[in-house]
Amino acid sequence: MKKNTSNKKPVKVNSPYEAARLLRLQHMFTAMTVIAVLMAVLITVAGITKLARNISAKIEASRTTGTVVPIISTENSFTTVASLHTELLPDNPEADSMFGPLKEIPEAEVKTVEHFNVKGVYVGSGGKIDSAIDLCKKSELNTIVLDLKNEYGIPYMSKNETARKIGYVWDNYVLKDMIDKCHSNGLRIIGRIVSFNDSTAAKKLPERAIKDENGELVLFSSEGKRPFLSPYNRENWEYLIELAEEAASYGIDEIQYDYVRFPVGYKNDKVPYYGAEGTYPTKAEAINRFLQEARIRLQDKMGVPVSADIFGIVLTSKGDAKIIGQEFETLGLTGIDSCCPMVYPSHYALGTRLNGRTFPYPDKEPYLIVYSVLYSCQSVYQQKGFTQVRPYIQSFTASYIGKGNYIQYGYNEINAQIKACHDLGITEFILWDPSVNYPAGKYDGNMAVETD
Repeated sequence: MKKNTSNKKPVKVNSPYEAARLLRLQHMFTAMTVIAVLMAVLITVAGITKLARNISAKIEASRTTGTVVPIISTENSFTTVASLHTELLPDNPEADSMFGPLKEIPEAEVKTVEHFNVKGVYVGSGGKIDSAIDLCKKSELNTIVLDLKNEYGIPYMSKNETARKIGYVWDNYVLKDMIDKCHSNGLRIIGRIVSFNDSTAAKKLPERAIKDENGELVLFSSEGKRPFLSPYNRENWEYLIELAEEAASYGIDEIQYDYVRFPVGYKNDKVPYYGAEGTYPTKAEAINRFLQEARIRLQDKMGVPVSADIFGIVLTSKGDAKIIGQEFETLGLTGIDSCCPMVYPSHYALGTRLNGRTFPYPDKEPYLIVYSVLYSCQSVYQQKGFTQVRPYIQSFTASYIGKGNYIQYGYNEINAQIKACHDLGITEFILWDPSVNYPAGKYDGNMAVETD
């Protein structure tokens, strides 16, 4: 008989009931052990996943935000000024299918356009043009930006058939006289044309406006609850280009298209309908093709440079760019002479983060906001053949964003934004104040900037 050499004592079972009870306890213990092991595994996996996400987020942040911008750059990196922009966008079959192919002009017939270094001031419909001219003569400013068409119509007696049909032409100034006045004072004059933000035309010509699938006008809550002309409609393109051609015949120096974008915000649940999915180009492709068409007819054929105003936010947000159709990376390759991003500090949300830096109150930091926005997209606008970047500078006080969120904008706040441009090698700009009240000053960007 083999002896039990183990230290464990044999379990004595007194009855079948105790044996069953012991078996149940063993099963319960085994189940609890398995559950504990599974929970430990889950907790470990969750911890590893969270760690991986944190690492991934940090890596992604390092790719997208870069480093905090220096307060003052030590070396300026200027973009190369091109004497003639060429077509750099690749062929687009979708755009060709909807709009037709771009017209080709023999190279020998293309007008050579030399880029002008604009330091401009916006004067609206020209009521205060004399004071603006006086400001230019006493400062670095060299260009007047005049409305040829605003959101409500045309402030000079245009002969354009569509404009007269709509009925919003009025005699606010004589265009030829305005042009001659600027030229006689040694100033350049740019004609600004508000493009697709035209509720009057959209109501008068609803077939050319943005509609829903049922053919009803869409009102856009973020655009004053008004309708918009469709950027997909070639008749709208023709109208806007014909207005520019008329102004060019009077001697305007440049055409600047504003609101060259799609609207945002729907009202009453009406959704814009542009056609069956996959049957039309993207919004950006439509905007780019319009600018290409305008460039060919105005810049290439007539020698009148074309520029486009764009939202400042599209320089740093691809999502916003997609919504409104202003894709900075491709718009700058359409061959237009320049683009004018509206990098107003007041237009950035409280707590905006740029280049690793958070701005609790963007409006209060005019230098750093403008510098940070333009710094973040240098790799785009410094590429060869890209259009010249000419920022619009906030020259108004944005009291509408609420008490405590804004500061008064005077000469120093305006000039600080110009300095931000200069510190990045951008020497052009346009002052924007819809009330056309600009403080006296040189507007040369020559100042010290206090930052943290």
